[in-house]
Parts: sequence; structure tokens; C-alpha cells
Amino acid sequence: MTSRRGFLAGAAGLATLGLGPPARAEGTMYGLIGKMTAYAGKRDELTAILLEGLGRMPGCLSYVVAHDPQDADAIWVTEVWTDEAAHRASLQVPEVKTAIQKGLPLIADFSDAITTTPVGGVGLGAPAGHG
Repeated sequence: MTSRRGFLAGAAGLATLGLGPPARAEGTMYGLIGKMTAYAGKRDELTAILLEGLGRMPGCLSYVVAHDPQDADAIWVTEVWTDEAAHRASLQVPEVKTAIQKGLPLIADFSDAITTTPVGGVGLGAPAGHG
């Protein structure tokens, strides 16, 4: 079952699909990893929508859209944001709102969504206090 909130979580940030994230210390990165399933034969169309307009997401350090090789309709989205506030603000970006409107009818299901606290990695740098 797909909802507008679910699509916000999937397209603009997988959030927690209605579950409140744990409190985070100020300055910690905010991560989301989740799976969405397109209606049969719609994965490529949905993927294209998810990849449109990515340059206008201030605070987004990484946004990766990947096809699941075991499921012809599944897409995994992995995101890293400077903080949770940047993720929330992205939901107001016009390109993100457009993606939500265009993509929602193509999504059959959301599942396996988790919130993470990234601590560094290729392209992300190290958190303050870690050399």
C-alpha cells in the first residue's frame, strides 16, 4: 500500500515510513536506506524520476538509486544528508515535489526502510573529532 507520506520517504528521503527517527546529536549526519517496488514493468520509469533534478537538494551528501538484481521491480535508495533538517527541507524543493507527484502512481510498495547515522566514507569525509 502506497501513501503520500510513503512516497515522500522513498523519493525525497526514505525517512522511516511513519516511524519517528531517534534523536540525533547536533552535527551528526543523517542517513536513509530503503527499498521501493514499482508496479510491474515500471521500474525504469520510476528510476528516471528518482534521478531527475538531484542537483537541487542542499545538504545532500550522497543519493544513490540502485536496481535490485534479484527483483525486476525493486529499487534501493541510499541517502546521506548533512543532518536531518536538511533532509526535511529537501521535501520543499520544487523538483522534489514534482518527483513525488510523478512517481507516486508507479510505486506498488515500500519496505525495508531504515534510518542510519553515517560516520564517514568515500566522499563524506570524517566526522568532527575523527582524524
